Amino acid sequence: MFGYIQPDAPYLFKKDETLYKAMYCGLCKSIGSGCGQRARSALTYDMAFMSALVHNIRHEDVTIKKSRCAIHWIKRRPIALTDDTTVLLGCINTVLAYYKLCDDKADGERKGILRHLYKKGVKRAIKRHGAVAAIIKEQTQKQAELEKSGCNIIDMACEPSAEMMKRLSEYALGEYSTPDTQGLFYDLGKWVYLADALDDYDKDVKKSRYNVLYNAYGQTCKKDAVEKNYAELTFIFDSLFADMRARLSNIKFKFNHDLTDNIILRGIPLKTRSLLKCDKCK
Repeated sequence: MFGYIQPDAPYLFKKDETLYKAMYCGLCKSIGSGCGQRARSALTYDMAFMSALVHNIRHEDVTIKKSRCAIHWIKRRPIALTDDTTVLLGCINTVLAYYKLCDDKADGERKGILRHLYKKGVKRAIKRHGAVAAIIKEQTQKQAELEKSGCNIIDMACEPSAEMMKRLSEYALGEYSTPDTQGLFYDLGKWVYLADALDDYDKDVKKSRYNVLYNAYGQTCKKDAVEKNYAELTFIFDSLFADMRARLSNIKFKFNHDLTDNIILRGIPLKTRSLLKCDKCK
């Protein structure tokens, strides 16, 4: 994941903030036990959100206990205990991080060399959940082929990432997977891809790297691209938000879902508005 999925902090209840951090710390420990210690460095709060969402849809409660970790060893903090779902999500996070760094390497980014840190973790993830690695590899390859062809159709360019999230949700949710959960995760995958394209617009243009928004609009500056195509961009994002709301209202949750509602209904639109704001063209 990319770190774009965030809550609207001023509207986040204290209990949900505690849960969010506990899920993050619990997932970190789960990655260590499932994929090795190096793989823990790739964790973002995106996956903590996914953990809260998947646990709730699967009607799985989490046990939270205060304990220490290697980084915060002085004071005990609330940490969600490891379970099968967090181990699975840890495997997904590790494989996603590995292929993201492979993509960075193909783009000429120096940080692409860090992919070697996760090779052992990916092998361990394949042993535990080979289907997950197969889904991510297949859709990542489709994404690379589209980008190599210079695709300038926004919906088409988003499809592999969206489909990957949809299929991963089917695997993670099992019998609890429904058309609405699949649609929600599809929307989240599409949103993350577009958010990344917006965020990296100027950097991709400068380094002559693929960016579907640049290919679609042809503006050498993000500010110009947003200003001249603002109506279309807001329509794309508003359509995604409307579908997310509709899907969310049809999903049956076992426990309180204030945390995931805050992120989906408030945090994601807030992040989008932030990404649409631009400085002057250099």
